[in-house]
Amino acid sequence: MTHSRQRNVSAARWSADDVALGIDDLTRPQNQVFGVDVFSPAVQRQRLPKDVYKRLQRTLERGEALDVTLADAVASAMRDWALEKGASHYTHWFQPLTGSTAEKHDSFFGPTGDGGAIAEFSGKELIQGEPDASSFPSGGIRATFEARGYTAWDPTSPAFILENPNGALLCIPTAFTSWTGEALDTKIPLLRSMDVLSRSAIRALRLLGDEDPQRVFTTIGAEQEYFLIDEQYYYERPDLQITGRTLFGSQPPKGHELDDHYFGAIPERVLAYMMDTERQLQRLGVPVKTRHNEVAPGQYELAPLFETSNVAADHQHLVMQVLEQTAPKYGLVCLLHEKPFAGVNGSGKHNNWSMGTDLGGNLLDPGDTPHSNLVFLFFCSAVIKAVNEHQGLLRATAANVGQDHRLGANEAPPAIMSIFLGSELEAVFDAIEAGEGDPSAPGSFLGLGTPVLPPLPRHSGDRNRTSPFAFTGNKFEFRALGSSQSLGLTNTVLNTIAAEAIDALADELEKKLDAGTELAAGVTEVTSETYKANKRVVFGGDGYSQEWADEAAERGLLNLRNTPDALPEIVTPKSIALFEKYEVLSEREVEARYEVLLEQYGVKLNIEAETAAHIARTLILPAAVSQLKVLQETGLDAQAAETKGLVDEFYERVLKLEELNRKPGEFSDMEHVRFQRDEVIPAMDAVRETADRLERIIADDLWPLPHYSEMLFIK
Repeated sequence: MTHSRQRNVSAARWSADDVALGIDDLTRPQNQVFGVDVFSPAVQRQRLPKDVYKRLQRTLERGEALDVTLADAVASAMRDWALEKGASHYTHWFQPLTGSTAEKHDSFFGPTGDGGAIAEFSGKELIQGEPDASSFPSGGIRATFEARGYTAWDPTSPAFILENPNGALLCIPTAFTSWTGEALDTKIPLLRSMDVLSRSAIRALRLLGDEDPQRVFTTIGAEQEYFLIDEQYYYERPDLQITGRTLFGSQPPKGHELDDHYFGAIPERVLAYMMDTERQLQRLGVPVKTRHNEVAPGQYELAPLFETSNVAADHQHLVMQVLEQTAPKYGLVCLLHEKPFAGVNGSGKHNNWSMGTDLGGNLLDPGDTPHSNLVFLFFCSAVIKAVNEHQGLLRATAANVGQDHRLGANEAPPAIMSIFLGSELEAVFDAIEAGEGDPSAPGSFLGLGTPVLPPLPRHSGDRNRTSPFAFTGNKFEFRALGSSQSLGLTNTVLNTIAAEAIDALADELEKKLDAGTELAAGVTEVTSETYKANKRVVFGGDGYSQEWADEAAERGLLNLRNTPDALPEIVTPKSIALFEKYEVLSEREVEARYEVLLEQYGVKLNIEAETAAHIARTLILPAAVSQLKVLQETGLDAQAAETKGLVDEFYERVLKLEELNRKPGEFSDMEHVRFQRDEVIPAMDAVRETADRLERIIADDLWPLPHYSEMLFIK
């Protein structure tokens, strides 16, 4: 048996004996694990003095600044709870501009001077930490020698326990700022944007006659796609280890053209892994709900329920962390790259976004009464306006080097931002624009006067998987995010552009009401005017088609096909003015994010290019030469000539790639990044094209890398 066959047999053999969790009676309270490792409001109610608990909850519900006198009481209760959970250390868990999370562990225990130790944790330590900020990306906000940075407790996101075989760790979600006060993370802008949207939405609700809500929250439900492969294949693929994707690999005879993987029976090992992952996430209070096979072989999805935006963003990082850390227990590796396998569907992260009040109302939920329909149409119109006016900025939030393999292809939403409303809801807006519909009258929708379906339906049309921003019943689904991306920037932008649009509509409505217009008529007029001015972004057809690209250009919509084209939208005068107007980001903070994202693109692409050249020279070329030698020695002249031609071509292409990789340049410089896009990527593709042809003719026992057919199908 060849080496590859032995490897495949080994990968296919799996036993649950070492990792079985067992089966619990889930009707018994002691087996209910949801949130057991979270310092949740329920735990706080049990452990905090009654007056402290009430004051803390009032502060959180109203979005007010934290009274520092509460901190010591909260810190003491949190410490005792964590110690009971086995946590000897705590960390301020934060989200720097790396796109992942960061942590520095500090012990609860300090020496007493008499040879003993005592567990201490003060309110000051809870509220603020000081990790070294020198090595985190800042986009020029601080010089390299300026190391000071601060973490600040986010009391609206509960602390939690991460377990380890040798103990546990108390994680306190925090924000991360420079010593000069600028945001160095994704959380601070997100929290600011949530406050901004709440203020704008409450003002609008007052104009709409609703005096009861005191706050409006944005909510997110983020569907996470990912691939699983056997870890043996992963460790035999330097490209996967270093870059997260396969830089070489010819297409297998079978891909996903039979559609037999999607929603199919989940393989036993994968299902065991999913169940373990879900149990850990449930303990951490992450409301995971759905699991299933995705379209591509070896691809899967996990989806949670909706949560407040900052908590959902925190939980999304936990989802990715737990997915990756749990896989090795099952002999698997979890791949979160947007395109780990060329020619196979990539992975996204659908960002389901909505707005809700502190009384439980959903502002994007079509209602059963005339008033609730007015509210819905007002806020839905504002979202349409927001996406149309800031389409480039929204597109830029989904840009990274992995996404450039995905967006715009026939597997992911196009790079052109458009909104899908559904045929019936779109007809409602068209009728209102034409002055034919009256949203204040029951039975005026879905037939404009017919009694067939009187209220606005929650699902006013079929789903459109080709739309990057689709209305799906009571929310908008932004489908363009990549599987490895943080939710922070996208939802910061969504909240801020929505706040601006809500304010603009509220201004117009206020003028009409002051002029004596009735509320229903005023909302109808504002909705009509807004839709007419912004409907170019509404599209319900095939977003993959060339016809749509042509039509979008005629409509004046942007088609930002790759990251270097998209990222400048972050720093346009319009974008900077928006962020500064609402004090979500200063100009310096905006430019810093642009610099960081641009540099990450350039650095990651350079790593890919150098890895490709190294694998080509040290693994693929020797295998090809070995094959050529065998053919020449056995007198198979025709086969030898074919192989030699490919070897010579391959070597020349590798030399060109290496030459381009040596070109000096700053990865944060747009000119150099465009050079990488226009010169380096085509050179990498050329090396790969020849390598993939070599893979099809080189003997199995000589080819140095696991094949796609092995990685995708052996579980």
